[in-house]
Amino acid sequence: METAYAPSVAGYLILALAIAAEVVGTVALKLSDGFTRLTASVVTVVAFTAAVVLLALVVQRLPLGFSYAVWAGVGTAAVALIGILAFGESLSALKVVGLVLIVAGVVSLNLTAQ
Repeated sequence: METAYAPSVAGYLILALAIAAEVVGTVALKLSDGFTRLTASVVTVVAFTAAVVLLALVVQRLPLGFSYAVWAGVGTAAVALIGILAFGESLSALKVVGLVLIVAGVVSLNLTAQ
């Protein structure tokens, strides 16, 4: 069954919120220290739950493949940058190339979302 989508500001706004929730959940997961820290553990569960609920709302408004790819790609790139900037993770030329490819993929998906 093919569904016609009329891209909406609401769809993109909810997608941005879903990405933010996923990033918060992932950072909190790191800070939970294997679910041994209560506050970070609760934030992880709440943020990931919010991310999935928001993504479910997004796919009602935007195409599934586009929505998931942007959610996963932007979230991955954001978490990688946070890892480098906040947690002192290494930065290599290959990691930069990977991040550039993720951004290029998200941009190309945005250009073909209609």
